[in-house]
Amino acid sequence: MWDGYLNARDLGGLPTPLSATGSTRFGRVARGPRRELLTDAGWRDARGWGLAAVVDLRCAHEVGVRDGDPVVAPEVLDAVPVVLAPTEDQDDPEFRKTCFPILDSPEYWRHNWRILPHLVLGTLTAIADAPHGLLVHCSAGRDRTGMISALLLSNAGVAPAVVAADYAESVRAMAGAKAHAPNDRQATWGTDEVDEWIAATAPIVEDVAADVDAAFATIGADAELRARLRGRLTER
Repeated sequence: MWDGYLNARDLGGLPTPLSATGSTRFGRVARGPRRELLTDAGWRDARGWGLAAVVDLRCAHEVGVRDGDPVVAPEVLDAVPVVLAPTEDQDDPEFRKTCFPILDSPEYWRHNWRILPHLVLGTLTAIADAPHGLLVHCSAGRDRTGMISALLLSNAGVAPAVVAADYAESVRAMAGAKAHAPNDRQATWGTDEVDEWIAATAPIVEDVAADVDAAFATIGADAELRARLRGRLTER
């Protein structure tokens, strides 16, 4: 979608009965991997899309340019406000013990908002408070971004199977990609491994999407916040 930016896409165009158009709205929320992968041309592409703000789901120590990242002028980076709204506290003992072995699987999502509901609530609030033209990203744009995208889409009335397909699209996009995060086993996967993974994890994503009311209750998101998030993807 944007130059240098694998696994980026608009969350618009997905079917939902909650929108007058019959689908989620384009130009409201995009999902992607670490923004440091964007080239100068990629930032221009993003601004052409309507990029007005970024919500970064990573922990503070993950943020920053790495060797091999494109060189981008500081004034380009400063033009778009960034809110750091991590979904994880990697120093939390229970989170480390429970989630670290499964951080590349949607199996950890429910544990994340059970153990650290205040962080996920803070992320969702940051998204609700942001202007339209929002990029939500983590490192690969697959796991944390997949979790938040699943909540947003399910809350907007997108069917569980479609939510699972959106997650699967990111798994396929990032398999074999080595630029986003060190020690990601999926960076070495081929087609067979990806297909097996999606077959195993799609039911987990569908279960989360089908039980989205319980997820928001555990997170502590009230009806007003849910309506704001839903309206972002469904209203004119």
